[in-house]
Amino acid sequence: MNNAADKEVENRRRQLRKWIDSHFPNMAAFVARHGLNQGEISGLLKTKSFGSRKARNLEEAVGMPLRYLEQTDEGSPLGAGVSGDNISAGPEIRGLVPVISWVQAGAWAEICDNFQPADADEWLPCPVAHGPNTFALKVQGVSMEKKFQDGDIIFVDPSREAYSGKHVVVRLDDEERATFKQLIIEDGEMFLRPLNPDWPEKVIRVNGRATICGVVIGKFVPV
Repeated sequence: MNNAADKEVENRRRQLRKWIDSHFPNMAAFVARHGLNQGEISGLLKTKSFGSRKARNLEEAVGMPLRYLEQTDEGSPLGAGVSGDNISAGPEIRGLVPVISWVQAGAWAEICDNFQPADADEWLPCPVAHGPNTFALKVQGVSMEKKFQDGDIIFVDPSREAYSGKHVVVRLDDEERATFKQLIIEDGEMFLRPLNPDWPEKVIRVNGRATICGVVIGKFVPV
């Protein structure tokens, strides 16, 4: 094995250790959560070959972002396009955030302090500076096309100020699930607007109370 290949393997091992240490109390919890063979994972961390095919298979098996195991300490681009207010190609990774459900998002203010690593569907590296309670959601439906497609991942920061024109995740008081729309505030009244011009409801007037769960700060496009 040449020097460059040695460095790639050691980097994959370092990233795998980082993932386990960041999301689980120990190795046993990691392998139990994903139904893995502990001896196999121990081997990858120590002596077994750890090529790119094994890395991609492991990423898929445990819900890592594509090419997470190839990231370096200096930070590397995500495996797919990232966009946001001030995001350029190849941003520095700023930490991992949980991908949660739309029901969890609606109750995020109540559950975030007791949220456990295994409670998330997966964890993704976020390339934008963000608050400690930032989360991610998988876009469902077409109401926010063409800017946000079904299946895109959005990063949502509850600490950002939600002002008119921002894309926000909101839970209406009579709904369990959160929803994703553009916030419009006019004359002290709040409205939610889908971006898709073909969406039947052009503007949703918030007659009752609504809880803003967070402001969208970026988007991850899976490949």
